[in-house]
Amino acid sequence: MGSVRLVLASNSPRRQELLAVLGLPFVVRVVPVDEAERPGETPAEMVLRLARAKAAAVPLVDGELLIAADTTVDLEGTVLGKPRDEGDARRMLEAMRGRPHLVHSGIALRREGEIWSEVCSTTVVMRAYSAAEVEAYIASGGPLDKAGAYGIQDRPFSPAERIAGCYLNVMGLPLCHLAQGLLRWGVTPPALPPPYCRELLGSPCPVALF
Repeated sequence: MGSVRLVLASNSPRRQELLAVLGLPFVVRVVPVDEAERPGETPAEMVLRLARAKAAAVPLVDGELLIAADTTVDLEGTVLGKPRDEGDARRMLEAMRGRPHLVHSGIALRREGEIWSEVCSTTVVMRAYSAAEVEAYIASGGPLDKAGAYGIQDRPFSPAERIAGCYLNVMGLPLCHLAQGLLRWGVTPPALPPPYCRELLGSPCPVALF
């Protein structure tokens, strides 16, 4: 395959930072899509549909390869998206305290009318943080732009006790899965996904690339 220009269909600073880790230049191009849930749809089905919808919505020119993603928190089948306000963030964090949940990311790659897509899921067990910690975290503004009202990387809150699966998936872009998709299109990232993408706290990422 000849030279490919990458387009990221996301305004998320975290996704942009993570994609940059692979050492591939890219531009950002976003078209809004309707992100409402559909009746009877599971959280994993929802993120896959939305990733594909985002990939399909962005116009491309010859030689461009588009990357789209969508991430949500799944608490026993209930979708926890971005909180509407501080009260909503508090409700989510209290509901997840000391309990496991799933984080699903749908990723989709599109080139010349063809779309490849996949879902990555990670189990996260939250620690028993205190009400005071929740209030301090909310006051920092950290929860308000994140699905499930938390960032696993956020310090000093550090909400997770342990995880099983891909850490970077919980941040919003599973690089091992993305690299696998890029390789399918003949694009080899000059930088490998970092070790903590494939293994953290003894939990290996299920995608083996190298």
